Amino acid sequence: MKPARQKPVPTGPSVHTRAVLTWIAIFPMVALGMSILAWLAPPWHPILRSLVLTLVVVPLTVYFTVPGLLKLHAKLPTRAARRESSNAEVEEELETQGIG
Repeated sequence: MKPARQKPVPTGPSVHTRAVLTWIAIFPMVALGMSILAWLAPPWHPILRSLVLTLVVVPLTVYFTVPGLLKLHAKLPTRAARRESSNAEVEEELETQGIG
């Protein structure tokens, strides 16, 4: 008899959360980079500017910015943890008042 398969436990934020964090990381870098490149290299073709910009932004984002945002996100309490904490505080308060 085969053992029952267990579902894998999610180890990180959802794909939607990662998408939002990635956008938060990329947008300011692209906006700033486009402004700097427009000032430094106005005669360049827009495709060349985009190439240079992505050569800088993508590695910075993938190796530094997004991992930093994921670490920061991991430190934030989850909705379930806040709810459990809140419920525990309410129960404790009720017990101290002799209601629970």
